[in-house]
Amino acid sequence: MKWWMAIALFTIHSSLFVSPAGAQSPSWVKKATKSVFTLKTFSADGTLLGSANGFFVGANGEAVSSFAPFKGAERAVIIDASGKEMAVECIMGANDTYDVAKFRVTTSKAQPLALAADKQMADAQVWLLPYHEVKRVPQGMIRKTETFNGDNAYYTVSFPSSSFLLPSSSIVGTPLLNEAGEAIGLMQQPTSEKDTLCYAVSALFADSLKTTGLSINDPVLRMTAIKKALPQDVNQAILTLYVGASSLDSLAYAGLIDDFIRQFPNHPDGYTYRAQQHVDGNLFAEADRDMAQALKVAEEPDEVHYTYSRLMMQKVLYKPDVPYESWSMDRAYDEAGEAYAINPLPTYREQQAVVRYAQKRYDEAYTIYEELFNSPLRSPELFYSASVCKQQLNDTTAQLALIDSCVAMFSRPYLKEAAPYLLHRAQLLMDMNRHRQAVNDLHDYEALMKAQLNANFYYLRFQAEVGGRLFQQALNDIDQAITMAPTSDLYYAEKASLQVRVGQYDEAMETAKAAIQVAPDHSDGYLFLGLAQCLKEQKDEGLKNLQKAKELGDPQADDLIEKYSK
Repeated sequence: MKWWMAIALFTIHSSLFVSPAGAQSPSWVKKATKSVFTLKTFSADGTLLGSANGFFVGANGEAVSSFAPFKGAERAVIIDASGKEMAVECIMGANDTYDVAKFRVTTSKAQPLALAADKQMADAQVWLLPYHEVKRVPQGMIRKTETFNGDNAYYTVSFPSSSFLLPSSSIVGTPLLNEAGEAIGLMQQPTSEKDTLCYAVSALFADSLKTTGLSINDPVLRMTAIKKALPQDVNQAILTLYVGASSLDSLAYAGLIDDFIRQFPNHPDGYTYRAQQHVDGNLFAEADRDMAQALKVAEEPDEVHYTYSRLMMQKVLYKPDVPYESWSMDRAYDEAGEAYAINPLPTYREQQAVVRYAQKRYDEAYTIYEELFNSPLRSPELFYSASVCKQQLNDTTAQLALIDSCVAMFSRPYLKEAAPYLLHRAQLLMDMNRHRQAVNDLHDYEALMKAQLNANFYYLRFQAEVGGRLFQQALNDIDQAITMAPTSDLYYAEKASLQVRVGQYDEAMETAKAAIQVAPDHSDGYLFLGLAQCLKEQKDEGLKNLQKAKELGDPQADDLIEKYSK
């Protein structure tokens, strides 16, 4: 019989659980037995998964038991000494190595056992307190005390063989008590059903189990589907909200936020996180109410005003078709201003710049960015944001100066963080016909991003090199683009075009033929093949290919046919 099946039958066969002859139960047993219960866990379809004993350690329903029955469980209940069934509300902590779990049940009137301090004990008398047992309480003796995880005790206990007529595995989760009736341990799964030696892990250790801000992703806690308790520490609970946003489905995450608000009703973060969920669901009035409540309870309302501004901007930018007149970009700007008035952090001022940019008020946005150049926010990102304002104002000179300042904040050898700014400056320099400078930036970009480069990059640098009359480098790069994207006829056509330009007519003909092979229905291959042939004095063949290019719709073919037909 499995151990958990034996436990399930424990109440029926309690008469088989006997004490040594003449032994009297300690005086504290009658009271202590009210703290002991049986635990049952169930799968999603209601199938019983496992059972164990357990006992209360807190007056508000906090309890400890074996963790094994919880694995794979969707639901769990306990049945107390009076026969009352109570649902397990949440897991408060678990340790799979020592098979213990702490959890809370839906009651506020639990009678907890007193817990004894861990200490070295040898030959001390101890008692097991089975579920629903008062008269026949097995008595044993501690043979050895070991420690783990610091000073936590792990006890080896012996019982007379006459103490048990049930399999010894039925004791799992039962409290082990000292002569004062204090719980010193939680009984473990024995190594053998015939072994009279039993083992108990520290009750204080079981009671100390708790969740942290990262418990959502704890592989042990993920073994059970039963809800996990929020940490008692508010900062750890806030971390749980942050982690849960990306690891829980929307329904479970909504429940987590509601739990946070119930546990910390005077902390603003629960309301701001719920407001974000409401915005995601287009429930803007509900979001507005939550933000108002967050402002009401916040000790540092500047952070709430800042969040309010970001939510408003998010709604206006990404959900403009859903009406909610109370939120606007101007109000988002004002909320960031409220935050700055309370606590003049440059982050709040930057938020105002972001709002003004979103409103296409680029001059005002730039003025704010310029103001922040001498603040702690001074960074490559800040100069880049300012340069984008100048780009929108068509001031390429100022735009380039700001991008130069952005890149100048990195020192050589560059780190990968510099790569996007180097690429942006290269593209700007190409637009300004400063192609050789652009090529230098693209070389630096290549060195940083070598493993992530694709054919598009080499085509971009090919264009810059052609503009800078670096023809051999350009041919090398277009070859690299062809190697990385051999089915793109564009790259063959661009190569053939450059080969014609530099007088490599034979090579151009071979490249054009490759383009035709890749894309026989496109005109570029025929156009450059015909042009190269005409330039090589192969006009008859050349004109035929130019005519084919014309038939495929190439607008340049007519002029070339006219030129080389003479």
